[in-house]
Amino acid sequence: SQMPHGRMPLPSFWKMVEDTLQQSGAQLRTFCQTFETVAPSPVTQPLNPAEERKVLSLVSKHGPDKLYQVTSNISGSKDLDLTLQRGQIVALLQSVDTKGNTSRWLVDAGGPRGFVPAGKLQPY
Repeated sequence: SQMPHGRMPLPSFWKMVEDTLQQSGAQLRTFCQTFETVAPSPVTQPLNPAEERKVLSLVSKHGPDKLYQVTSNISGSKDLDLTLQRGQIVALLQSVDTKGNTSRWLVDAGGPRGFVPAGKLQPY
């Protein structure tokens, strides 16, 4: 009874709550879309010796034109998906998955091979 809406009829109160949740959901979706399109590219950082050896190995196996850098953390959720950190270097093996989906690419991460979202890779 001390709340601002305490005297509001229950159906009106639930309608107000539903409208507020829908508005908040729309704002969250807009924010997520904006964040995905405006997210900064990874900052090039010096590679540690182990990472440098891995990159040299990927270049020798696949060539420099096949190297890509991960632009944001990737959590593999399906079978054969890789979990990678932002900034990691991978080599492109195929720009399509086993079902012909071009939004999932097969990559070599310097040991493990698997699929990652193409939109989270940029040429290195």
